[in-house]
Amino acid sequence: MDITLAHLYPQHMNLYGDRGNVLALQYRAQKRHMGFHIINVEIGEPVDWRQVDIVFMGGGEDSHQAKIYEDFLRRKDSLSEALSQGLPMLAVCGAYQLLGHEYRTADGQILLGLGYLDVVTKAGATRSIGDVVCEAVLPLTPNTLVGFENHGGQTFLGEKAKPLAHVQLGHGNNGEDGTEGALQNHVIGTYLHGSLLPKNPHLTDLFLSWALEWREGKPVELPPLDSSWEMAAHEVIVKRRNLKHV
Repeated sequence: MDITLAHLYPQHMNLYGDRGNVLALQYRAQKRHMGFHIINVEIGEPVDWRQVDIVFMGGGEDSHQAKIYEDFLRRKDSLSEALSQGLPMLAVCGAYQLLGHEYRTADGQILLGLGYLDVVTKAGATRSIGDVVCEAVLPLTPNTLVGFENHGGQTFLGEKAKPLAHVQLGHGNNGEDGTEGALQNHVIGTYLHGSLLPKNPHLTDLFLSWALEWREGKPVELPPLDSSWEMAAHEVIVKRRNLKHV
């Protein structure tokens, strides 16, 4: 079985090593003797979502987001339709914000997003920076997710978006309601850098299973794979949560 990943704007949206998420997916697919193909999609380059099994888009500074903003919005109809049909996507930080309805800047401007995720973001008074440990709503073992956040935006969920997780350490979406990220269909938006997937192999495997389900039209069970090294890195961050509680 082969998997094809579309990496959107890798030249501009790759903050804090977000490309590590692509490498984690590739590694765990290839260790299972699966083919893994990466399509780098830059500004103005077409993509046929029917030939794609996973979409990834990382974070970027405001100047980088400004460069890809109009091109990304031009993909609104075709990408939203594919996501609604079950195409998996991981959107980190700036990409997460652009998948929502809008971003309200500190000076009152409203930047429209793709509108697929039922979330809105506004500029916060302070930045949220540091390690994050959260409890996922997804059927994961363990049910913890870890990562690193560094964002000035505050994101609030609408009725159609479920939180990806509930924060135990860190700020998450907005530092107010205890949520982190958003989940709709097989689309995850999150503020977790770190990179997210290398330290959360159970979430990586969930994305791979979603990709195979999208391709095959039915659930596909992945063969087991040793994750001891990855989970050791995971537990280092979890222990920081425990120390804070002490």
